[in-house]
Amino acid sequence: MGDTYYTISKRGEAQFREKMSRFISFAEKVEDAETARRIVKNYQNEYHDSRHVCWAYMLGHERNEWQLNDNGEPSGTAGKPILGQINSKNLTNVLVVVVRYFGGIKLGTPGLIAAYREAARLALEDAGVEEMHSMATVRVTFPYVAADGVMRVVKATETEVVDRTFDNTCSLVLRFREDDASEITGRIKGVDGVSLEEL
Repeated sequence: MGDTYYTISKRGEAQFREKMSRFISFAEKVEDAETARRIVKNYQNEYHDSRHVCWAYMLGHERNEWQLNDNGEPSGTAGKPILGQINSKNLTNVLVVVVRYFGGIKLGTPGLIAAYREAARLALEDAGVEEMHSMATVRVTFPYVAADGVMRVVKATETEVVDRTFDNTCSLVLRFREDDASEITGRIKGVDGVSLEEL
C-alpha cells in the first residue's frame, strides 16, 4: 500500500429522480470525524424539510475509520450503499451525504439501495479523484559547518523545507513522503554533527 492514498479533488454535487423521489448528493473532503459530523449537521439544517439525510464517511490513510447512517431509511438501504461507493473507488478522507425528498411512491429495499448507490456515485464522479501521500516531518539540528552537507541531501531528494533557522546552531523542518523517510533520514544522519527528531 505504501504512503499513497486517494481522496476527492473537490466538492462534488449531483441529483437525480427515482419514481418521484428526488435525491441530492454531496461529496466533501474531510480530515476527521468531528468535521464530518459538523458538515452532516449543516446539511440536516439546510434540508430540514427533506424526509431523510443519509451519509457515510471514510477516514485515514489506512482507511480504517468509518461510519454510516440510514437516518430513518430501512436498515442497510442508505448508509451501506453510500459507503460501498466510497470503497469501490478506494477513497478516504471523504464524506458523502444524500438528501432524499420522498415523492409518494415507495421504492422498496432493492430500489432504495440502487438509488442511494447511484446518488453517491454521481456525487463522487463530480468530485474527481486526487492521489495523495502520507508525509513525514522532522526537525534537523546541526552546526553551521554541517549546513552544506545537509542541504546537499535536501536538494538531492524530494524534500520540502517547511522552516529554517541559520545561526551558530542551525535547524530545518523538513517534509517528505513516508515511503522515502528511512532513506532520507539515513542520509541526513550520515552528516557529521546532525541530530534529528520526528515531529
